[in-house]
Amino acid sequence: MTRRRVAVVLAALSLVLTGAVGVIGSAVPAQAAGYRYWSFWDRARGGAGGHWTYATQGPSLARPADGDVQGFRFAVSADSQDASQPRGAASFAAICAGTPAQDGTKRVALVIDFGTPADAPGGESPPSPAQRTACARVSPAATTAEALAAVAKPLRYDANALLCAISGYPETGCGEQVSTDAAADRTKQPTAQPKADGDADGDVGHSDSDGGPSLGLYGGAAAVAVLAAAAVWQARRRGSRRNG
Repeated sequence: MTRRRVAVVLAALSLVLTGAVGVIGSAVPAQAAGYRYWSFWDRARGGAGGHWTYATQGPSLARPADGDVQGFRFAVSADSQDASQPRGAASFAAICAGTPAQDGTKRVALVIDFGTPADAPGGESPPSPAQRTACARVSPAATTAEALAAVAKPLRYDANALLCAISGYPETGCGEQVSTDAAADRTKQPTAQPKADGDADGDVGHSDSDGGPSLGLYGGAAAVAVLAAAAVWQARRRGSRRNG
């Protein structure tokens, strides 16, 4: 084999290996980071029943007025821009219909949405019903946190006053970071796949169908590498014969 052919084979090997690296890199999907937490919402009045806006104060600082509607939603989201809003009806007249006005108090309508099974921490499920409403009658100076405590105990907070649980849900965790892709896939793959014998890291035996690089790709690259090495060896051997 001539040196020119050796160069061609080596160039082909370079292309194959470069393609292999590209496929391996693209086989690892980017996972968006999110947080599992209770988001807090204000119901703006006006229009056809108003609309939800992400609260600018925490529930321990917000002081709603009589007739206000406020909501809580448990979900996984990256930030306030993609946070899931409380679901269901949110009319003060409907929620507080059975709680008449009373001097020296105020009424706050609360919408509590425990979220979906996909957003639940491992081993837990949202309480039933997952969407609830309550009318809290509290003192005029009460905060939203106090109104919530009046109708949805037990509440749980962390050391930084972050609301971790409403009505005991979830039992553990508080604003932990999670993969939003993993949360979305929980309903698709509820159980882990068993590993093959001798597969300590769970990477042996992956194929294109389960997101890993194909074994055929590695085999092809290895075959080209062997051919290239043989070509170089033959070229050097023939060159030594001529010189001898």
